[in-house]
Amino acid sequence: MDVSTPLSRARRFAVHGTFACSCLAHAAHVFAQSDSASSADAASSTASSSTLPAVRVNAASSQAASSGKPGLATPLTTGSRLGLSSLDMPASVDAIGRAQLSARGDNNVTQAVTRAAGFATDAAPGNGGTSVSVRGFSGPESVTTLYDGLRMYAGAGTVSFPFDTWSAERIEVLRGPATVLYGEGGIGGVINVVPKAPQRDDATTIQLGAGSYGEKRVALDTTGALGPMLSYRFYLADDRNNGWLPRGESHTTALGGALRLDVNPRLSFTLDYDYGRQMPARYFGVPVPDGQLNPALERQNYNVGNASIAYFDQWTRLNTQWRAAPGITVRNRLYYLVTNRHWRDSESYTLMGDGNVQRSDYLEILHHERQVGDTLDATFDGHLLGRQDRLVVGADFNQISFLDTSNSPYDGASIVPQYGFDPGVFSSPDPTVPQFRTSTRQASVFAENRLELTDRLAWIAGLRYDHIDYHRDTFATVSGPASSFDRTFAHAGWRTGLVFSLTPDLSVYAQYTTGAEGVGSLVTLSKSSSNFSLANGEQWEAGVKQQWWGGRASWTLAFYQIVKRDLLSTDPSNPDLTQQVGKQSSRGVEWTGALQLGGGWSIDANASFLRARYDDFNESVNGRSVSRAGNVPYNIPEQTANVWLDWAFMPGWRAGAGVHYVGRRYGDTANTVSIPSYTLIDASASWRATRNLTLALYLRNLTNRTYAVTTQNDGGQWLLGAPRSGWVTATLSF
Repeated sequence: MDVSTPLSRARRFAVHGTFACSCLAHAAHVFAQSDSASSADAASSTASSSTLPAVRVNAASSQAASSGKPGLATPLTTGSRLGLSSLDMPASVDAIGRAQLSARGDNNVTQAVTRAAGFATDAAPGNGGTSVSVRGFSGPESVTTLYDGLRMYAGAGTVSFPFDTWSAERIEVLRGPATVLYGEGGIGGVINVVPKAPQRDDATTIQLGAGSYGEKRVALDTTGALGPMLSYRFYLADDRNNGWLPRGESHTTALGGALRLDVNPRLSFTLDYDYGRQMPARYFGVPVPDGQLNPALERQNYNVGNASIAYFDQWTRLNTQWRAAPGITVRNRLYYLVTNRHWRDSESYTLMGDGNVQRSDYLEILHHERQVGDTLDATFDGHLLGRQDRLVVGADFNQISFLDTSNSPYDGASIVPQYGFDPGVFSSPDPTVPQFRTSTRQASVFAENRLELTDRLAWIAGLRYDHIDYHRDTFATVSGPASSFDRTFAHAGWRTGLVFSLTPDLSVYAQYTTGAEGVGSLVTLSKSSSNFSLANGEQWEAGVKQQWWGGRASWTLAFYQIVKRDLLSTDPSNPDLTQQVGKQSSRGVEWTGALQLGGGWSIDANASFLRARYDDFNESVNGRSVSRAGNVPYNIPEQTANVWLDWAFMPGWRAGAGVHYVGRRYGDTANTVSIPSYTLIDASASWRATRNLTLALYLRNLTNRTYAVTTQNDGGQWLLGAPRSGWVTATLSF
């Protein structure tokens, strides 16, 4: 396939060749040093590494840690494999710490992430409740979700794990394309949930909670040593809720743990297992004709009485880390991921002229997905041309199988009154049978390098090549005969950036990166899309980052432009044909700030402003091609903002309040259905009653605002957010 970028072919080869030569020269130099060096014990190895290019760790980091928010000088794992801090990275990377999650009562990953700059929720049961938007792009294909740095390839546009934050040490977010780091997808950004690791010091935390609408929560986290070399971690979180509308019950359970074996200071193994079970509310919104919500419908649920939604996820990982020699670290991650999902619903509702509601899309769908993969990389610390240098090279491999069982073409319909109706039961004339099976093989090689050109200027660059082989078998059903096809994709991506340190705590940067995305989920690619190639993208970004006042204050400012080409677009001369000629772009500015004041006050704030547009995009409407050029992509807010104010007003007492703003969106590509902006106000308070016991109160949506989380059916159906609610927790730590 064509893997050209906006640069000329000659320029692309020159950039790739220069970086490749740098990598080879550096690796050869490090190995030569390793061969000539005598065997060193672990202490000398650590001392040697500390003199090489690493992340700045200073008093500022400690100050930030005391506030609960990871500082700009804290090493992060997302945005680079080089172990850099945000100050050292030519990208927009942020982190939400464990203390922040606890202080704000953010038990859900999506809820926590949407407090970061530029992120807004687009979550619905159909996408696993995890979909968000950032920088003008939305959905699991455009915003990649990772757990401990690993991704499950999204099948049918659905990601259902991770979801609960109890196991998280922090949540890191990268804004902007991430194809060079994690492969196809992620042109808008990345979410990485970093779990808590086993510790040798014994510690146990138990939490009990209860709240509005029958909410009940039980959570446990324990860690400690099992011997001189073995340590463990185990967690459990169970959350139940009766729901704020009829048949809105939900129940989630997350449990897992890890065993860490430290063979010696240079070699360790960690075996992790995580299990998640979700039964979210069986709710797909209410009909909203012409963009005008009827307040009387706000607490109606038009789904059938025996609707069912369930997600089951299992993640098993074996991580190995080996300090092979001074300046050389080898890591390997072997993993096995399994997910099973089930939907049985009526998901589309239309308000009829006589005042009744017509229900359609009686669908039953089951997903079974398995992924086996391995990621191997090596880090080399050394010198290149007399300057400090760090290089990471590696490869990853994945084998993904996916089975779709459904009652396609989802026939079935019923009519019910707007109020006081019998929800009935699910009934469809179409049998639920296996529809198709796919097999996907992915392999990649990658490299990333940081070279200190001067004492203040560093060059960070990366390369990645991905190869994907795809096979699909479609079974004979009432929808059509059996068929099969194969498809191969390949993509070479790269990025390059400079970071200039004006002072140790103030840096400016600029970066260019490429990206690639499928025209849909590659794991479930259909025959009709099999002739299309990957959509290509690019981003230019520049910004400033600073921390000062002993680390008690920090701010970042970023400017960017993303262009995505090769979208599917209707042929203007023949509406029955689709061409891969579309183009979508976004440009914007993002600001974040954090400040610790005297008297126990602290504030964390951010704002994002963007201009997202379809530049070249046509779609078929009633048999004719209609241009949407100049329109805003649907469900994309162009302004978001967050503020959280915290006050430790007495020893053991804290209070906090937050504001979350999401600007206007459109529910359709024609931009005829406007979804109003909304502002949510949350609050919290906690009291450390004893050395081991903390009591806390959390309040959500204090103004009881009615708002749309997301929309479907061209904006004619709104999935509404929860009204005002609150809950209390008791947390015991020992």
